[in-house]
Amino acid sequence: MKGWNVMKRVVLLSLILLVASAVAAGAEEAKPVKIGAAINLTGPASTFGQYHAKGFQDYLTYVNEVKGGVAGRRIDWILVDTAYKVPEALAAVRKFATQENVDMMATWSTGEGLAAKPILQRYGIPTINFSTGWEILEPPVDYIYLPFGSYKLDCYAIFDYIKAVHQGKEPARVGLLTYNNAYGRSIHKPSREYAEKIGIDIVAVEEFPAKTVDLTTELLRLKKSGADYVVLQMLPAAIITTLKSADRIEYRPQFLGTWTSTDPDFFRMGQGLLGDRLVIQFPGGLPSDGTPGIKVFEELVKRYKTIESFDASYWEGVAVAMIMERAVQRAAERSGKVTRETINEALESFRGESMGGLVPDVSYSKDNHEGSFKARIVRVHEDGRFVPLSNFFTPGKEPIVLLQEAGK
Repeated sequence: MKGWNVMKRVVLLSLILLVASAVAAGAEEAKPVKIGAAINLTGPASTFGQYHAKGFQDYLTYVNEVKGGVAGRRIDWILVDTAYKVPEALAAVRKFATQENVDMMATWSTGEGLAAKPILQRYGIPTINFSTGWEILEPPVDYIYLPFGSYKLDCYAIFDYIKAVHQGKEPARVGLLTYNNAYGRSIHKPSREYAEKIGIDIVAVEEFPAKTVDLTTELLRLKKSGADYVVLQMLPAAIITTLKSADRIEYRPQFLGTWTSTDPDFFRMGQGLLGDRLVIQFPGGLPSDGTPGIKVFEELVKRYKTIESFDASYWEGVAVAMIMERAVQRAAERSGKVTRETINEALESFRGESMGGLVPDVSYSKDNHEGSFKARIVRVHEDGRFVPLSNFFTPGKEPIVLLQEAGK
């Protein structure tokens, strides 16, 4: 009888340990995925960052509410304003790394991403940078990613488009007009290199501070240089300033910009001003595509009513969040664990990972964190429409095919 009681106690203890293990495992399973996002919400041209944040948050909210989270976990996030200042961004990144113990992170500008790299690599936190400055991916690339092609992609695609539409025997004459910071200068070197390679003349380069409110002097110099095409690397409010200054001096070149050229305020401010003067490289899906990824985008617009129609800044916020969600899903599938390291390993395993056409298929490897290198050329209209002017193509490897714009 005594032996029987001992055996009962052993069995009971084993059951208690088994239940405790199951509870612990369940708790681990239910542990939220934690993401930190350091984004410009109040600095120069902050509406771009604000709509990044809104798209990012709306998609993660959608994942929690509609999909029940990812890999059995809800997603929690912490949003911090950087005010477009590197010190504020670094303070946020350090806090995310050491106090908040986030699993993933998003950083914002080119300068902020460059400054944050050593911290991200020290703590091993996979991070997607909203600004696609190619300098961010100079070695070592560990732990920092771009959601799609860098500004090299924009430069190459824009110059291929100029080459395709330019008429006359003389080379196209191009000017660059950019901010005087890391983001603005990110197009200088690749533009010069690619223009020389394909026989286009860059006749002037003008820089200005982000807070500049009049660009008449810079536009006068570009006009004097004979630039028929002006490539812009600036945020939306500065493009409005550019157009106003160009009108003041009766200068009407073709303006071409990178995908960061618009936000919802841009179209309000550009009424009666924009016309058909702006063409951009836009590496993503558009409403006219009707892809599954665009249908998700439209569902977000309908459900959360954050924007009224398609917006490029909101679109990128959604795209970054979607890539993060997929990385968590793949981490859980590959290892059964969701940690900084397993998420990073999952990202580096992406090989043509489909985002339903919201962005081109995403591929990463240990040495290449660029995401994709597919471009398309789009005309931006005053009414907010983005009209494709080309196919999706890989600059330098595939030919650009010009499309007939409806109504032209």
